[in-house]
Amino acid sequence: MRRLALVLTLLASPLWAVEPGEVLDDPALESRAREVSQGLRCPVCQNDTIDESNAALASDLRVILRERLVAGDTDQEAVNFLVARYGEFILLEPDKGGINLILWGAAPLLLVLALFVGWRTTQRKAETQSLSPEEKAELDKLLSS
Repeated sequence: MRRLALVLTLLASPLWAVEPGEVLDDPALESRAREVSQGLRCPVCQNDTIDESNAALASDLRVILRERLVAGDTDQEAVNFLVARYGEFILLEPDKGGINLILWGAAPLLLVLALFVGWRTTQRKAETQSLSPEEKAELDKLLSS
């Protein structure tokens, strides 16, 4: 029973990342803040959202986000403010336009290029490994005996 309680406590620990002092009084505004923070990456943890992270920087980002929302910013304005300060790295899903288009397109392009190079290499090997007429005659002679 104690082990189960410990496992459940450890699984629920990311839910405790937002500290009670950070929670807004207005439930609708708090819901917006939680929704927006689910799309922002913690610069320290890198694979956690700022909502899940216990890092001090994530806490600061949650506070700044809530301050911006209380000040009347839209969700996008609050995100843009944080991106201007910390860069696009904090976005869990970066913009798919502009210079990022190169990054989004590079992986499929490199995959196609690698497949083409591999196919071409095997074709060349097959061409160079074919037997001459003399070698074919000798092979047939060896196989028939």
